[in-house]
Amino acid sequence: MSLAAPVLALVVAFVVTSLVLVAVGDPVGEVWKTILAVPKPRQGVNIINAASVFYISAIAVAVGFRMNLFNIGVDGQYRVAVFAAAVFAGQGWLPGWLNIIVSILIAMVAGGLWASIAAYLKVKRGVSEVISTIMLNAIATGVVSWLLLKVADRKEGSNSIETKTIPDSSQLEGFKLIPGATNRVYTLLILAVLVGLLYWFVLGKTRFGFDLRATGRSETAAVASGVKVPRMVVTAMIASGALAGLVGMPLLFGQDHNYGTTFQSGLGFAGIGIALLGRNNAVGIAFGALLWAFLDVQSNALQIQAGVAQELVNIIQGVILFAVVIAYELIRRADKRIEQSRVASELAAQRRAAPATEGAPA
Repeated sequence: MSLAAPVLALVVAFVVTSLVLVAVGDPVGEVWKTILAVPKPRQGVNIINAASVFYISAIAVAVGFRMNLFNIGVDGQYRVAVFAAAVFAGQGWLPGWLNIIVSILIAMVAGGLWASIAAYLKVKRGVSEVISTIMLNAIATGVVSWLLLKVADRKEGSNSIETKTIPDSSQLEGFKLIPGATNRVYTLLILAVLVGLLYWFVLGKTRFGFDLRATGRSETAAVASGVKVPRMVVTAMIASGALAGLVGMPLLFGQDHNYGTTFQSGLGFAGIGIALLGRNNAVGIAFGALLWAFLDVQSNALQIQAGVAQELVNIIQGVILFAVVIAYELIRRADKRIEQSRVASELAAQRRAAPATEGAPA
């Protein structure tokens, strides 16, 4: 039953997208042939790289979701974090890997501090985290843009605005995992794997994870069991922000080597859809991130091979998102009816057996 929801969502997305293509007169067969084609080695690397970034973003969102906290501010949190990390790493005060590790810690602190604003507003002022985090996204964009102008390393003859490039000793070449590919998989794919393992262990194997999940299911029950809900809200939101701070690290050290106006945006919002698609499960989110990355990379060829704008993939992703939410609810109701029917059958069987048991000789 748990697998039925995402499968149903994908089928619905396929049907709805095909109907849209038919309605506007685009070649349905050619579009799906292009999107579902086997990726070339270079595209395979791009899919893995994009999925690793999407995965961290989705895990950051999922931490809040597991507690019924809607941290919509991952986009702003990772933007603040990667800017802070890029400024520090660009100075080259520390050698090699030490520079990378400290920069990653700075990113986590920056992301956590930015998320703590929303946590404070919710606990102390009763402001919805949905409203505050959306507003903080806009504020983060403005603040980072302003600070970027202050610290920009302007090159003569160039209009680009970016921080100082990190030293060569802190630039990560990546792994050659796919034969025939000219590009490399991000070294900090390892970071995504560690984040997934940490998420699985903390939420599933520790008391903190139990308290977080219990609070998400019922605050009243959590309070009755001794959980301090305000403290848990603050902790979960800061933890979500700290993980959001890691989103840009594979890009910073493995690809761009600085932060500028062209640094990839929208990663936080992609994480929301992927977390929903993966049902906040560490393994499910991994499959969701791979699917999202696959669609993004395959969309690049739509304009050339099918004569269709690559924005079509946004429609597919949007339909998948809506469909998976509806599908999960339908499956949940079906599962509940099956469980109720099973319990009723067992109770009926026990009642039928009861008279025979009572009349049996001692």
